Amino acid sequence: MSTNQPAPFTADDYRARMARAAESAAAAGLAGVLVAPGPDMVHLTGYAPPADTERLTLLVLAADRDPVLVVPTLEAPDAEKAVGAPALTLRDWTDGTDPYDVTAPLLDERGRYGISDNAWAMHLLGLQRRLPGSSYASLTRALPMLRAVKDAHELARLAAAGAAADAAYEEILKVRFSGRKETDVAADLARLLTEHGHSQVDFTVVGSGPNGANPHHEAGERVIEHGDMVVLDFGGLKHGYGSDTSRTVHVGEPTAEEQRVHDIVREAQQAGCAAVRPGVACQEIDRAARAVITEFGYGDRFIHRTGHGIGVTTHEPPYMIEGEEQPLVPGMCFSVEPGIYLPGRFGVRIEDIVTVTEDGGRRLNATARELAVVE
Repeated sequence: MSTNQPAPFTADDYRARMARAAESAAAAGLAGVLVAPGPDMVHLTGYAPPADTERLTLLVLAADRDPVLVVPTLEAPDAEKAVGAPALTLRDWTDGTDPYDVTAPLLDERGRYGISDNAWAMHLLGLQRRLPGSSYASLTRALPMLRAVKDAHELARLAAAGAAADAAYEEILKVRFSGRKETDVAADLARLLTEHGHSQVDFTVVGSGPNGANPHHEAGERVIEHGDMVVLDFGGLKHGYGSDTSRTVHVGEPTAEEQRVHDIVREAQQAGCAAVRPGVACQEIDRAARAVITEFGYGDRFIHRTGHGIGVTTHEPPYMIEGEEQPLVPGMCFSVEPGIYLPGRFGVRIEDIVTVTEDGGRRLNATARELAVVE
């Protein structure tokens, strides 16, 4: 197992991200961006305050002003230690005072702001009370590509997370499936992800037999049997960036139909990956994969989007789905994961993370996509 650590992010990295966010907001006709505790704040500042705190914590970004982070006084020492702290100004408020006395002067009283989806309603309502002429839009709708384009350091982390997930898959092929519960195999996957450097395991889907026809089946008490198709979908965070990969294995030799369905999904996944290149609309990746499955008569059994973005969270924009006309840009990273699901029988899904390059796409997962036979 590699112990190489990625290059650390610097204050300049965070300064550049905050500047890009402010510029993107201005280009979208917004007065600025208001970022609550959560993935956006971690990405932009390196600061991870408690997301469940009722005390107002807010990053204020605007193209014509320096970044300001409003924090409760008791949390200011932690905020000051964040890597991105030198790139912003801290404004603190103490318990018993009104946090909007500090925050409201930082905003245009008639401005329209993008605000984090996970901002507390009472904080948004507090701003609206103080600035009744202001208005707000969800960041997912107003600036969906805020975290979508990764820099070289981020790509290195995503590649390391993908390699770790690949290593976990290679090892899970060696364990016994038959006669064990789905939860047993899921526990093996979680352990392997952790052993290969994941600090957080987000999901370990193990869908055996008919359970594989549910794309988000949670591993349960079903005992895996000889003759089962088993969908494995697992991932989490390593070095703060996500992994997410799916492979489908078979306990013993597959039937001709099972092999055929798997081959169709593999062909569809290849078509989706081959369609990746700069300037292509996200929906074209979905169309490319879906066309193959539809051609073979299983179009109504492909029941989810073809992919989702990945970064500091395992699911984020952009989405590879019909109607998404956002063009691909070098540095975007997302899954390509078509599937076929036959209710009451079995399912198949194959998933890789792909990053957009200057002239195409590059997979961040490299394990074999053929149907693996396990015991």
